[in-house]
Amino acid sequence: MMQKKMLIIVGVIVVLFLALYFVIDYKNTQALDENNPYGKSDLHQATIDQLNNPDYGNQILPDDLKEKVNNGEAVTVYYYSPICSFCKATTPYLVDLAEEMNVDVKKLNLLEFAPEVTQYGIKSTPTLVHYEDGKEVIRLEGQKEEAIYAEFFEEYVLN
Repeated sequence: MMQKKMLIIVGVIVVLFLALYFVIDYKNTQALDENNPYGKSDLHQATIDQLNNPDYGNQILPDDLKEKVNNGEAVTVYYYSPICSFCKATTPYLVDLAEEMNVDVKKLNLLEFAPEVTQYGIKSTPTLVHYEDGKEVIRLEGQKEEAIYAEFFEEYVLN
């Protein structure tokens, strides 16, 4: 009698885990189909969780960044990782500041593309870099106060 109850409980737990797996898989598939700017479907869960967050829009892919830098275009890139606590704290106020100052800050997700951007020497996140004439002009590494980012934009991006 006790074994039957135990089998039933284990069976219910297995069914619940399977149901949870399918719900999460369905949710992830929907998110990937709707708002996926990454050009690939094998995204990390932390990236999938940010797909509907407007703070993480305006993504740039490694090939597009390389093309802009090689063409000498001015581009400001925010290198971040969805699993970086400092990035999670910085992104909301950095994005708001960039919008207020009318600065186009491209975002590059290092969790997805770190191997493709090794040539830029990004060692930590968050990192904000401004490129002009095919080379790096200035970089800020680590979480900074909003005033520091405002000075960065005023002096190097909006000049």
